[in-house]
Amino acid sequence: MSPNFRIAARFLTAKKRAMLMSLSCIILGVGLFVVTQATTGGFEEFFIKTILGTNGAIRIEDKIQETMRSITASSSGSLFEIQQKEGRKYIEGIDEPKQLVEALKSFPNVAGISEVVHGAVTIRSSFKSDSVRVFGIQLDHHLQVSDLGRQIVQGNLGDFSATPAGALVGKEMAERLQLMVGDSFQLETPEQSPRRYRVAAIYETGVSDIDKVRVYLNMAEARSLLRKPTGASFIQISLKDNDRAPEDAAQMEEVLHYKAAAWQDREKTWLNVFGALRISSAITVSVFTLIAGLAMFNTLAMIVMEKTKEIAILRSMGYTRGDISRIFLWQAAIVLALGTVGGALFGAAVTFAVSKKTIHITGIFRTDTFLVAWSGWHYFWAVLTAVVMVMVASLLPARRAARLEPGDVIRGTGQ
Repeated sequence: MSPNFRIAARFLTAKKRAMLMSLSCIILGVGLFVVTQATTGGFEEFFIKTILGTNGAIRIEDKIQETMRSITASSSGSLFEIQQKEGRKYIEGIDEPKQLVEALKSFPNVAGISEVVHGAVTIRSSFKSDSVRVFGIQLDHHLQVSDLGRQIVQGNLGDFSATPAGALVGKEMAERLQLMVGDSFQLETPEQSPRRYRVAAIYETGVSDIDKVRVYLNMAEARSLLRKPTGASFIQISLKDNDRAPEDAAQMEEVLHYKAAAWQDREKTWLNVFGALRISSAITVSVFTLIAGLAMFNTLAMIVMEKTKEIAILRSMGYTRGDISRIFLWQAAIVLALGTVGGALFGAAVTFAVSKKTIHITGIFRTDTFLVAWSGWHYFWAVLTAVVMVMVASLLPARRAARLEPGDVIRGTGQ
């Protein structure tokens, strides 16, 4: 143990209450920083998982028709054409889904592909009628690009596969129409007479806009109902690395000439909301750390004023200005170390307690527990914030102490 550290530890006892205040603020600042980031991150991760489990990482839809414009070169009078990205036209639907699926398989990051046919219909039960959307799927393929298999809350997918007239309905829709597994209902379009189907299973994604409007049918039955014998409405894709979705979507769009929408672009608004919440909560709880830094500044400044004689003695014994500065920085470092360790433990304990809290949320996702994300980065940024604020606040008192000269102290002119 260095002499500077021992002297710093001894000086700490001069202002116990002030140091305890700084220590408490550091613990609160670090702990609450961890908790707020863990909870915000937890809800964001669950939202992303829900989106990927329902709409996939990338959606391919609408053929791109590039518009060309002829321009005359002023010098030679020759004509040449340029593409106008802003003037693109999109042709709805996918004409040759089989060929597109084969082309998508060549992309190394693609994990699953599912073609989907959808359209608006009217559903009628013995209780009421409503407007919904039919999604025609090949179940084996769709299970590769969604969490539909884990979202079934009543019935089973085996009945859906084995029954051509079987259907999967959302929980909100089933409750609104008073449908149970095994009940029958009718679907009709303006061009088609009503057709009868049976509820094979009920699913729940937790996304209200999905659970109340989507009816899944087997692909052949959906094509017949919607009168779409060929083509597809869109192709849903899952990826091995979901973070690469924007790059893969751009590459697919360039190669295949179909609009490709990555999940980050589709849900940009909500992702920005979560990002803003994370930043605002971090700024709010960092006030405790700022208070800790100001308290440390004030405490060390008072110690410098009270320990001028001791500092003069140390200087006369051969201690350099650097040694004196390090003694006061060591005091801040000791309190900071205790505070960050205590804050990390406090943050972990509160995060664990919050994760056990019961809460009921529906809308953009569904959960019955408070969601948290365990990440070492939360602790890293919490500790880094505390280190920067406290150590910067400690530099001025440390430098002031280092400038004291023994002769000035003896003459009473030391400041």
